[in-house]
This record gives sequence, C-alpha cells and structure tokens, in this order.
Amino acid sequence: MAKNSFEILLTLRNTADRIEKSSLYQWGHMGSCNCGFLAQEITRLNKDDIHFRAMQGYGDWNEQLNDYCPTSGLLMDDLISKMIAFGFDTDDLKHLEKLSNPEILRILPLEKRNLRRNVKKDVVTYLRTWADKIETAILQSVETKIHESCAETISV
Repeated sequence: MAKNSFEILLTLRNTADRIEKSSLYQWGHMGSCNCGFLAQEITRLNKDDIHFRAMQGYGDWNEQLNDYCPTSGLLMDDLISKMIAFGFDTDDLKHLEKLSNPEILRILPLEKRNLRRNVKKDVVTYLRTWADKIETAILQSVETKIHESCAETISV
C-alpha cells in the first residue's frame, strides 16, 4: 500500500478535487480516468500525453500494470515507474482504477461500499477516504512518537 506520507496525502486530495471539478473525467480514456488523473497530478503530464503513452502498449490501466516492466523502455512503463517512485505500488493503482481496495472500502459505511469505477462521485469518495486513512495513520504515528518522547523524558 502507498506510503503514509504527507506528499501522498496531498496528492490524493488534489486528485479528488481536480476530478470533482473537471468536466473531462472519462473512465475509458487512459489520461482522464481514475489513474489518469492521479498520473497527471504526479507527473504534470496532460491527459493526451498520458493517453498517447498508453496507446503504445496494450489494454487498460489494469492490463498495463500487469505487464509493467521498469526496464522495458516503454513510455507507459516509465510513467508507471514515476508513480511507484512517488510512493504508490502497482496494486494501489489497480485498486484505484477499480475502486476495490478492501482496506479503503472497509472504512466506508456499509451502504456506501458499492462504488462504481466509472462514476466521478464514487472516485472522489474513494480518493478522499484513502487520504483520510493515510491522514489517520500519520496522526497516530505522531501521537506515538510524542508519547514515546514523553516516556523517555519521564524515565530520565
């Protein structure tokens, strides 16, 4: 799963905001879909550049992630490598495209867990829930460090 970092948290929130405000969301377009918007946020490539890279390979994001090879020299694999270097893994991206990560879905109320991968509102919900999960983990880590620091101070 993605690193619990402030950069990942902000990227997820920014991606959710951009999708929510955009009239260009299109699940069937490699640069304007769930992963496409995240790739735009990370790489600063536009939707058409991402789509062009993807069309040099075969299949949707899921299939291209299955075939991912960091040394292939394919432009799409280079893009995926940038997303991985940023802090995501291929499973994160596969789950994002399908809105299917059980850890994220479990956080949602039962009646809101049936997210549809090609519905903008559901993508925004998934991204914001994922960001909330990371934010909670970061805050818990900070609290733990504060408690440990206080315990060390008391014992000295």
